[in-house]
Amino acid sequence: MAKEKELTFEQAMEKLEDIVEKLEEGDVPLEEAISFYKEGMELSKLCHNKLKHVETQLTQVLTDDGQAVDFSINEEE
Repeated sequence: MAKEKELTFEQAMEKLEDIVEKLEEGDVPLEEAISFYKEGMELSKLCHNKLKHVETQLTQVLTDDGQAVDFSINEEE
């Protein structure tokens, strides 16, 4: 599912919401439901990874000389 790796977080969430709606309707044949479930899990993982990456970026700050420093170090000062 290389195509999903190119999706933005918002696009992946939208696709995931569509899948959840389809599965909640209950009219989906079992084979199709399994396929939707697998795609949903991949989208969920993609969203999680994107959020984790952003979290890592946000927990770093730049010092005056432009070096990245873990935010938790600066909290102690």
